[in-house]
Amino acid sequence: MKRVICVVEDEKDLNNLVAQYLRKEGYEVRSYYTYEEANAHVADDDVHLWILDIMLDDKSGFDLIEEIRLQGPEIPVIFMSARDKEFDRIIGLEKGSDDYITKPFSPKELVLRVNNIIKRAYKDDNNRISIDGYELDEEQRKIFYENQEIELTTKEFDLLMMFIKNKGIAFSRDKILENVWDENYFGSDRVVDDTLRRLRKKLPNLNIHTIYGYGYRLG
Repeated sequence: MKRVICVVEDEKDLNNLVAQYLRKEGYEVRSYYTYEEANAHVADDDVHLWILDIMLDDKSGFDLIEEIRLQGPEIPVIFMSARDKEFDRIIGLEKGSDDYITKPFSPKELVLRVNNIIKRAYKDDNNRISIDGYELDEEQRKIFYENQEIELTTKEFDLLMMFIKNKGIAFSRDKILENVWDENYFGSDRVVDDTLRRLRKKLPNLNIHTIYGYGYRLG
């Protein structure tokens, strides 16, 4: 599941540059160029972090963070400004910002700051596994694609986890039965093929290869 970052900056070239670097890092970026554009989205419930320029047309990033805080008190906010003044930094902190970066800055430095804040703010989600475009939470036994949960049965999930934890290793049907259904299972090994067929249907991007006459391999 991609983290969503909103960048509010009226200098279009800088806005686009910041967005470009963040997208390369794997974030989904939404760019806004005015206070009004950004203010229309402060209630969006899928945003993970805001990056705000202080000087925005007839209002400021200080005004915008107040609106953001009314909607989501815990959403991280980074201020960026050409004004390297201690007064601005103090106001930013008082209004609840998580960081402050002064222009001109290195986009790579901004990305590092974003990464650090995201890790601190969302550490409960850091155990998610990414595989072929899917996000998997082993503890909650949930899998997501583009923020939408995909329902799996117990055995479908167990089979998927076996492949993920042994990526690149080929498994015979008998070995899959032993690992997923346990060694006391009595029945046809066709249950492996049937379960895998359902798994592939639900997760069409999953890169599971069939090894004819033997079994299957992920990756």
